[in-house]
Amino acid sequence: MLQLGGLTIDTPVVLAPMAGITNAAYRQLCAEQGAGLYVCEMITSRGIVEGDQKSLDMLTFADSETVRSVQLYGVDPVYIGRAVQILCDAYGVAHIDLNFGCPVPKVTRKGGGAALPWKRNLLGAILRSAVHAATPYGIPVTMKTRIGIDHSHQTYLDAGRIAEESGAAAIGLHGRTAAQAYSGQADWSTIAALVEHVSIPVLGNGDIWEAGDALRMVAETGCAGVIVGRGCLGRPWLFRDLAVAFGGGEALNLPTLGEVAVVMRRHAELLAELMGEQRGLRDFRKHVPWYLKGFPAGGELRAALGMVDTLTHLDELLAQLDPIVPFPVAELGAPRGRQGSPRDHVVLPQGWLDDTDGLSTDLAEAEIGVSGG
Repeated sequence: MLQLGGLTIDTPVVLAPMAGITNAAYRQLCAEQGAGLYVCEMITSRGIVEGDQKSLDMLTFADSETVRSVQLYGVDPVYIGRAVQILCDAYGVAHIDLNFGCPVPKVTRKGGGAALPWKRNLLGAILRSAVHAATPYGIPVTMKTRIGIDHSHQTYLDAGRIAEESGAAAIGLHGRTAAQAYSGQADWSTIAALVEHVSIPVLGNGDIWEAGDALRMVAETGCAGVIVGRGCLGRPWLFRDLAVAFGGGEALNLPTLGEVAVVMRRHAELLAELMGEQRGLRDFRKHVPWYLKGFPAGGELRAALGMVDTLTHLDELLAQLDPIVPFPVAELGAPRGRQGSPRDHVVLPQGWLDDTDGLSTDLAEAEIGVSGG
């Protein structure tokens, strides 16, 4: 189990917020596969406070989501506190995570995401504001971060100390720097170091491609649970495998192409219910390459699935897949989703590294109002 304040998660697995991916439909699909905590796409604190419609529309939850989990982005303690109060008052959330790990240049160049923990005092002020606002409701606040800006400017140990001192229920660590983005290999030794450094639960993130990876991360680092992101793209049954693995069960059979097609159909159906058929099927298209990665589906059929626009059309196309084709074992353990190359430097506001205070820094431009990454 994973204990976050008064919240108990039966399986110590968390679905990482991913822009354009972890909407209510995908969260429900993953939850149908196995137990865990399923976090919605990142939402900006300013968007919530100022009533941005796109941000509010993202606060949509499936009826089956008894534990509503939201990740907030923000750089202003006041906005963060107000947003947390709104989430607790009006949306019945059970868990709030704060994003201090986004490596995207458009975010770091303004001092947000993975750049912000360099400003230790500002980080503490934001965390204290969030915890203070959530405490009357009994809602746990956690944070997610990275090793640092780059290997010469590491922040994770200070971030862990500040999170604990501020009353955070846990801290998640992605074992890469902002400069690495999603390239290379995650450094799990930093997760182990953070576990030794703090007494609150540490959640490990980075390179969980199979259930065995999660068990190995826990064994090697002592972390209390794992955060799964790219590993579940086109493979929501990974949460089934994780639930079985953490429960001490034996590995399950890999799905055949026919079983994958059933999951694809369910995913499209949930998206259609959430967004309407036309928009939902359009959103579904980006998932097709992940689902079919490594399978012999043929270029013409793949192209047609990439243009599917109705559930009826999808049914016709999925019927053309050979249902008995076994899962391509060569794909096991292989990276999925974005990877890219490491950056020579992380774009930061001018003079950002000159001090570690941040409380007097003007970050108005970094307090973006539109959610979703």
